[in-house]
Amino acid sequence: MEAFAIPLLLVVGGLLALQGGANVQLSVATASPFAASTLQLGVGALLMLAAAASAGAVGAFGLVGDVEPWQLLGGLGSALYITAGILLFPRLGAIVAVGLFITGQMLASLAIDGLGWFGAEAERLGIAELAGATSVVVGAGLIVAAQAGGEEVRSALRGRGGWLALALVAGAALPVQGAVNAELDGRLDAPLAVGAVSFLIATAAMAVLLAGSLALGGAPRPRVGSLRHVPWWGWLGGICGATYVTSAFLLIPEIGAAAVVALTVAGQQVVSVLVDRHGLLRLPRRPIPAARLAGVALLLAGVVSIEVG
Repeated sequence: MEAFAIPLLLVVGGLLALQGGANVQLSVATASPFAASTLQLGVGALLMLAAAASAGAVGAFGLVGDVEPWQLLGGLGSALYITAGILLFPRLGAIVAVGLFITGQMLASLAIDGLGWFGAEAERLGIAELAGATSVVVGAGLIVAAQAGGEEVRSALRGRGGWLALALVAGAALPVQGAVNAELDGRLDAPLAVGAVSFLIATAAMAVLLAGSLALGGAPRPRVGSLRHVPWWGWLGGICGATYVTSAFLLIPEIGAAAVVALTVAGQQVVSVLVDRHGLLRLPRRPIPAARLAGVALLLAGVVSIEVG
């Protein structure tokens, strides 16, 4: 494995936890989760376009017409993941939903690595990789049980088969997005242009969802005036997302989808513990049960097992 990949992806995973806090600020200010997500993705798209222009990678956009259509759809993974969060958090609870997202991520990453989906090179999965992936999923389950409580988890899962399936699919969308974008990068040979394409597609998809929800009367009209009260760090979600998307599709061909997912999930959980413990990002302080720490430790052990394998 590239020596820089482990610390980089742990940091990137931590940024995902910060992205959630930033999106909360935009969501509260606009009174519209769909509008907040569209704004967040739009900021990421502008940043990636600016970065591509400054690096002289704009010419790569001229090659977009020559690629397979499915190679342009990686950005839909971000839109699906964000939309699923908006729909599932009120129904399953944020903690249960995130646990299911992690499970979906690991299952999809194993399929991508083991079966060579979406242009990835198929690799034989050894006992260490499978044990590590299992450890990650079990660790996520411990975190969910510790934070939500057994009865709350059972209540959230009871009679909600369709929503559970959506959570798993939404989690799976993230490693799929990375693999699809990696394939697009192989055609364009311009990572910043690929990131810009991904974010433009995601922003357009979220904008369509926002417009549709407003037309059907199923969502509140976004507020604009309150945006001036958003703290400066509330606008950093787009940067966090752009960092994750770019790192994922660059490193999946190098170290495999399962390793990328495991490392980013580990970083996300470690930073989430710090955010909860100290009440960072204007979020309430929450106690950290011993079972949750055990779950994070098991998750990190799974990461080590995947890397050693």
